[in-house]
Amino acid sequence: MQKPRLLIPAMTVPNGTLVHPAYFLLVGIPGLGPNTHFWLAFPLCCMYALATLGNLAVVLIIRVERHLHEPMYLFLAMLSTTDLVLSSVTMPRMVSLFLTGVQEIEFNACLAQMFLIHALSAMESAVLLAMAFDRFVAICHPLRHASVLTGPTVAKIGLAALTRGFVLFLPLPFILKRLSYCRKHTVTHSFCLHQDIMKLSCTDTTVNVVYGLFIILSVMGVDSLFIGFSYILILRAVLELSSQGAALKAFNTCISHLCAVLVFYVPLIGLSVVHRLSGPTSLLHVIMANIYLLLPPVVNPIVYGAKTKEIRSRVFHIFSQKGS
Repeated sequence: MQKPRLLIPAMTVPNGTLVHPAYFLLVGIPGLGPNTHFWLAFPLCCMYALATLGNLAVVLIIRVERHLHEPMYLFLAMLSTTDLVLSSVTMPRMVSLFLTGVQEIEFNACLAQMFLIHALSAMESAVLLAMAFDRFVAICHPLRHASVLTGPTVAKIGLAALTRGFVLFLPLPFILKRLSYCRKHTVTHSFCLHQDIMKLSCTDTTVNVVYGLFIILSVMGVDSLFIGFSYILILRAVLELSSQGAALKAFNTCISHLCAVLVFYVPLIGLSVVHRLSGPTSLLHVIMANIYLLLPPVVNPIVYGAKTKEIRSRVFHIFSQKGS
């Protein structure tokens, strides 16, 4: 890593005076040297290219193919759009950090990245909940599916997911700006997260802790509970089907969504548990955070592309045309 330039020096905080650093320092992956970081940049570039091309392909195929303008695919387009933006917020900065060793990120840029990461994660959670609701209605109440999830209803759900993510997480940069940072200025990840920036403060962080816990429980916590409840009802409805073939066919439509839910929530739960049960930020924290943010944008288009016949056939058709 490049040797960082001098930061604003540590100082005693006068009453009523806020001390903000000019920039924070991103660590990358603790314990790894500059050469290892440099070579890690290349697989990270491949992951970013795969995430960008995969999610862009899903969005464009759903946009072009009018017979895919159904709730399941429209929600998938929302999920891919969210993943596309989320990967663009995190991966290019990580590649730059690993390749050049430049660790500095300007204070306001760090807060902006932090806000986008948390808001987009909340939007992804909401879209996964909407997809679970779509599968619940399609399997448990198939005759009402078309009347319940109409085009305007799907659009309103998407708008609600966007609004909730931005409104609930918009206060985070402002409550971080009300803190003073007169200790070290090193962020222990390759990107900016609320809990990491908060730990760098030398003033009272009670408001940040309480509000951070509130939005995590009210967003990801509530969403995960409703997703789990949806699948309990789906499983009950599937088991009540008289034909085993019909039951397998019905549940098979949920496999891709279940994979997306597991890829998103398992690292999130693991990261939350590690942050609250262990001590100072360790290599395990960093690995779990990287998996949570980097894996879903890469895995989701692969899973949905492999499991969705319409998307898979369209991709094969495009490549066969280029080959001929």
